Amino acid sequence: MPALLLFHRLFIANRGEVAVRIAQAADALGITPVFGVSEADRDAPYTRGREVVVLGKARATESYLNRERVVQAAVQSGCTALHPGWGFLAEDPVFASLVEAHGVTFVGPPAHVMAAMGKKTPAKRAMAAAGLGVIEGSEGVLADAEQAAEVAASVGFPILLKAESGGGGRGMRIARSLGDVHAAYGEAQAESAACFGDSRLYLERLLERGRHVEVQLLADRYGNVVHLGARDCSVQRNHQKLIEESPAPTVEPAEMARTFEAAVRATRDIGYVGAGTMEFLLAEDGRLRFMEMNTRLQVEHGVSEMLMDVDLVTAQLRIAAGARLELSQEQLKPRGHVIECRINAEDPARGFAPTPGKVTRFGPPLTPEGARGDIRVDTHAEPGYVVGPHYDSLLAKLLVRGADREDARKKMIEALDAFVIEGVSTTIPFHRAVLSSEAFSRGEYFAGELPGFTAPSETVAGEATSP
Repeated sequence: MPALLLFHRLFIANRGEVAVRIAQAADALGITPVFGVSEADRDAPYTRGREVVVLGKARATESYLNRERVVQAAVQSGCTALHPGWGFLAEDPVFASLVEAHGVTFVGPPAHVMAAMGKKTPAKRAMAAAGLGVIEGSEGVLADAEQAAEVAASVGFPILLKAESGGGGRGMRIARSLGDVHAAYGEAQAESAACFGDSRLYLERLLERGRHVEVQLLADRYGNVVHLGARDCSVQRNHQKLIEESPAPTVEPAEMARTFEAAVRATRDIGYVGAGTMEFLLAEDGRLRFMEMNTRLQVEHGVSEMLMDVDLVTAQLRIAAGARLELSQEQLKPRGHVIECRINAEDPARGFAPTPGKVTRFGPPLTPEGARGDIRVDTHAEPGYVVGPHYDSLLAKLLVRGADREDARKKMIEALDAFVIEGVSTTIPFHRAVLSSEAFSRGEYFAGELPGFTAPSETVAGEATSP
């Protein structure tokens, strides 16, 4: 496919498997990718043979999160487009505006749409107006802990205090009684200010026995919008997703169809452009309730790509270049069932403690003969790759497609058994335990539960700062 006329050189403002994935799509379009890297990543194996610009020191705030340095690097390297990936600055409207102000195309939604959807309470109001159900809670941001206590008493406990500008599970605290509210408010506010530079909070009633479901959306600048089905991301630890699958197995077809229609309508109404994800919680009453919109591709977007046989990163690049959507909703037909496991350099037996070090062996499973395209591994790792202490510990995303959910589950267990990684501990034993459990097989678990896995009593925190 020939290069798009709008740009021929693409700056990739991200790292690891994100950079590799975007570069693959750029290569296929005839676009030259340029990697922006930190000093810690300048000699990483995935940069071999690529154009590289060093942004700064290993600390993310001095490299990947430094808006001015990233934009300067893109301009000076002759790039006329920039892809932020799915982490770091990907949902920063200030950064998106800065990119565009320097004559560089930002591969993502317009900055004003990103800003509007990044603020959780206005986003909820917009989604409710489009017909999506929302979770009961505060009408807007909370003035103080006293107001939080009043709202909590009116909606009922338990409640969840959430960062207005948050994401990734940061800036969130649970309060199960009136006596918990003030302490939870202070903790959530402090974490929100530290992570996002915004201490404002809002409140939602906590739906504990729910499932985390998200809808993948794609829109061009001409008002054409499609969805690519729904993913279930309920296997999480501390709000960090570990296993994803599609189609979402526990949503009734009528409720899913209603939500798809409303999500597409809302995406069109807000003037969204590019790839985005709406996140929902499936409540015990069987209804999906909107939580937030992520104005970027998710880490788990490959699940939808495999299910629908669509390249979402290529679609992003084409849309950014002014192309119309090539697919109609009628053309998007799911094929089978897809499951993804995030393979991290962490030790589940020690509270998922990060395990930095050198990967001495790295052998992904191969696609079986006759099952072309049914196993996919997205990775930047190889033998000799060093897992450092500065960034996310993700080593690979393992995706498997089966004829149905049970077939995909069995194939995933086989693929996990065949995946060889030595030198660092990984989450493969955890994934194997979950996929082999009766609870996962039957789909009888809720968001935040780890079926088939007994968590250790102590949790060891890591320093991860990427998506």
